[in-house]
Amino acid sequence: MKDRIIIAITGATGIIYGIRLLEELRKLDDVELLLILSDWAKHIILEETSFSVEDVESLGHKVYSNQDLAAPVASGSYQKIKSMIVAPCSMKTLAGIASGFSNSLILRAADVSLKEHRKLVLVPRETPLNQVHINNMLTLASMGAVIAPPMPAFYTKPVSIDDLVNQHVARILDLLEYPSTCGKRWEVE
Repeated sequence: MKDRIIIAITGATGIIYGIRLLEELRKLDDVELLLILSDWAKHIILEETSFSVEDVESLGHKVYSNQDLAAPVASGSYQKIKSMIVAPCSMKTLAGIASGFSNSLILRAADVSLKEHRKLVLVPRETPLNQVHINNMLTLASMGAVIAPPMPAFYTKPVSIDDLVNQHVARILDLLEYPSTCGKRWEVE
């Protein structure tokens, strides 16, 4: 059976992180990608990238509406899900997950991930952070979520935005224990 991974993309800036993650995971034969896009993600895809919503949806093996709280991924008894990544993760989504306010499929699937002790990786996109943002991140980290904001690694000597995006996506894939060749590694001679 393939590893099932939920990829949720919300309406924060940095949509390319979610798209690139889908592209990289799609290269793996042993992974099934379950995709959820928020309504705002669909707008931001068009604002920030040359992709269409359909292009992004085609990267998922299954696509669920964020309004469909009856979708299989809303239940802890659904066939084994290995992990969930929210990239990018808006502060609204982060707050909803932290408070258990599951009024959308993204929030419910994240809630299920936490209660079932599955790996939940959040890629928050906001700066500067206020105390509410930090408290929500601390709350989620204490529940076992991995908070992985996209912080550029300059030891790789990036020359393009793609280099920065690829480095962070490679780090996320490391967290999920999947191989990646899209980002450079720290090497000391």
